[in-house]
Amino acid sequence: MTTPGSIAAPTEWPTAWGEPPGEAVIRATAEDFQVAEQPGFELSGDGEHAYLLLEKRYLNTAELAERLSQVSGVPLRDIGYSGLKDRRALTSQWFSVGLAGRPAPDWHRLEAPGDVRILALGTHQRKLRRGTHRANHFQLVLRELRGTPDALTERLNLLRQRGVPNYFGPQRFGRDGATLQQALRWARRPGRVSRARRSLYFSALRAYLFNRLLAVRVKDGTWNRVCAGDVCMLAGSRSYFCADTADNGLQARLDSGDIHPGLPLWGIAGRSDTEPSAALFAQLADVAPLCAFLEGQGLALAWRPTRMLPDDFSWRFCDDGRLQLDFSLGAGSYATALLAELVRYREVDGSTGGNRHGDKGDSISDKCSEQS
Repeated sequence: MTTPGSIAAPTEWPTAWGEPPGEAVIRATAEDFQVAEQPGFELSGDGEHAYLLLEKRYLNTAELAERLSQVSGVPLRDIGYSGLKDRRALTSQWFSVGLAGRPAPDWHRLEAPGDVRILALGTHQRKLRRGTHRANHFQLVLRELRGTPDALTERLNLLRQRGVPNYFGPQRFGRDGATLQQALRWARRPGRVSRARRSLYFSALRAYLFNRLLAVRVKDGTWNRVCAGDVCMLAGSRSYFCADTADNGLQARLDSGDIHPGLPLWGIAGRSDTEPSAALFAQLADVAPLCAFLEGQGLALAWRPTRMLPDDFSWRFCDDGRLQLDFSLGAGSYATALLAELVRYREVDGSTGGNRHGDKGDSISDKCSEQS
C-alpha cells in the first residue's frame, strides 16, 4: 500500500485550466469565508426532533454538535446535521436534536457573542441525515489580490461557463493532510477508534482515492467529457447510468450541464450497481489493499461527479485590492477546488480566532464594481 509519506498533498492535484492568473490571501477573517446551507426539504412543524439553524464562527460542526449535546442532555448519536462546515469561517447550518419526550432546553444557552447565534428554530419528524441539504451558498473575500483584472475576469468567466474538477478540498484531509495520514496508518493496522473517528477516516480515504482517479482524467483532458464505459450522473441528483458508447448526444447533454461523468467513492457494489471498470482498478493498482480494506469494512459503493458548475456566480473587484465571489455549489463540493483554478492562494493562520484585520472583518464597500 502507498505509504503516507508518498501521498501528494491535496493542494497538489493538477488543475484543468492551466496556471492560475493570480495570487490572493483567503480566510484572513472568518467573515472572509461565509457559507450558508441551503436545505433540500421543508420542516413538518411537528415531531420529536428539534431543528436549529445556527450561525457559528471559528467552530467546526463537530464542536457545535458537542455543545448541543451538553445543553440538551441528548447523546451525541441523536444529534443530526447534513454537512461538515469549516472552523475558519462564518457559517450557518441546520442541526437536529432528538428530544424523544424530553422538554426542550433553553437553547439560548448555546449562544455566545462572536461565537454561536440562533437564526431559526423548528420541529420535524425525522433526524437530519448527512447529505440532505441541496447546496451551499458562498460569499468569499480574497485579499492582497495580485493579477490583472482582465486575466482574472477571463478566468472567472471560464469557470462559470465550463466548471472545474470536483476535487475534495484540503479540509477533507485535515491540516497538512494529518487526517489522511492517520487514516492510512489505521487502515494498515486497524484498532479501536470512536464512531466519529471511523467516519472521518473513511471519508478521507475515499476522498483520496477519488481525487487520484479524477487527477488522471484532468491530466488527459477527459474530466469534462463522456467516455465509453463512463458512469454518467444527472445534475443535482444521485441518479446515474452507464454510457456504453460516447456519442455526440451525451456530450451535448454534458455541455449543457445536464449530466456529468462520475467516479467511484470506493466500496462494495450492490447487485444493481455499476461496478468500477477494469481501467479504474488498474489506476489504483498500487493501493489495491486500501480498496480491499474499504470493501471489507462494508462500505457501499457510491458515485461522485467529476465536474462542478457554480450557480449564480458573480464577482466584485474592489479598489483596495480585494475580490469578492458569490456562488452556490451542490452539497459535497468544495469552494477551494474552484479557488485553486483562479488563484494561488494562501491562508492566514487564524485557527484560534485571531486575525490581522480585526475581529469582525471588513465588509464590501462601494469601491467594488460588480460583474455577473
